[in-house]
Amino acid sequence: MKKIIPFALMSSLLVLVSSCAAIEGIFKAGVWSGILLVVVVVAIVIWLVSKLFGGSK
Repeated sequence: MKKIIPFALMSSLLVLVSSCAAIEGIFKAGVWSGILLVVVVVAIVIWLVSKLFGGSK
C-alpha cells in the first residue's frame, strides 16, 4: 500500500502538468488568433470609411 500512494501521486501530477501545458498552448494560439482578427477587422473598417468619405476623388 505504501508503494501505491507515491506512484498514484506522481501519475496524477504528470497528468495535471501535461494538461496545463496543453491548455497553455491553446490560450497562446487563441491570443494570437484574436490579435490577428482584431487587426483584420480594424483594417477593413478603415478601408470602408476611406471608401465612403474620401475615395471618390
